[in-house]
Amino acid sequence: MDRRRLQIVTALLGLVPTATGLIGLLGLRDPLYVRFGVVPNAVLDSNLRFFSGFWLGAGLAIFWLVPRIERQGALFAALWGMIFLGGVGRVLSILDAGLPPAPFLGVLALELGGAPFFVWWQRRVAATHAAAAPG
Repeated sequence: MDRRRLQIVTALLGLVPTATGLIGLLGLRDPLYVRFGVVPNAVLDSNLRFFSGFWLGAGLAIFWLVPRIERQGALFAALWGMIFLGGVGRVLSILDAGLPPAPFLGVLALELGGAPFFVWWQRRVAATHAAAAPG
């Protein structure tokens, strides 16, 4: 059951980078940036679209590993490691530019606190699966 719960939570969380990656491919036309009146800038637009493509790819990788979650520890940890580093980037942004809107602080908590928790959970599931495997 623990494996199944991890799969469900991981798949649900995989919707975030998939959806936001797709929306982010709009670049500065992303509704979030339009709402905050971000001034058009070709370099920023290009970088946003590039990183959104990368983010979309991370979401797709999450969906790929869900069926074999107990065997994909390295990829699982790498994805959560990237998310953790993204949280470090948000902290640097807060120190440099100030606080973002409240929902971003919730995301920050998931990035910095959730990442180690999910890696721990996956390792526990992998160990349980390995112990139960015939052999």
